Amino acid sequence: MNAFDRKLSQYMQDHHIDAEHLVFSQSCHSVAEAAAACGALPTDFVKNICMLDAQGHAIIAIVKGEDRASTSRVAKALQIERPRTAEPEEILEKTGYPCGGTPSFGYEARFLIDPKVMEKDIVYTGGGSEYALVRVSPQELVRANQGRVVRIRS
Repeated sequence: MNAFDRKLSQYMQDHHIDAEHLVFSQSCHSVAEAAAACGALPTDFVKNICMLDAQGHAIIAIVKGEDRASTSRVAKALQIERPRTAEPEEILEKTGYPCGGTPSFGYEARFLIDPKVMEKDIVYTGGGSEYALVRVSPQELVRANQGRVVRIRS
């Protein structure tokens, strides 16, 4: 377990998040790699798209792995000008986690969750590094990040 994974594991413990933190020896960077690592279906995964508003604040758009997040829908949902997708170094700076392992909670951001995510019983999301995942119910995900459920997929 690396420092990012330990940090997320500690956050989950400190905030009583009812989820499973899974750490693997192989990469979980892509949905295909992650599905193979934990024996789940690709449709069981969500991705966290980090965007920045005009002031540089982080917005996390959580969509199903096969969906795309729409910057115009995010802008409409938050009643702001269209955000831009963050660069990998900005993701690390704003969330404290690397691109490819960014979790759906555990740092300061505005979280938006697409309704399709809520249709699943369990989802897998970033676990802090590209070698870790979090297995969590969508309801617990909303509780953990105080997110808003609103259509943000393209």
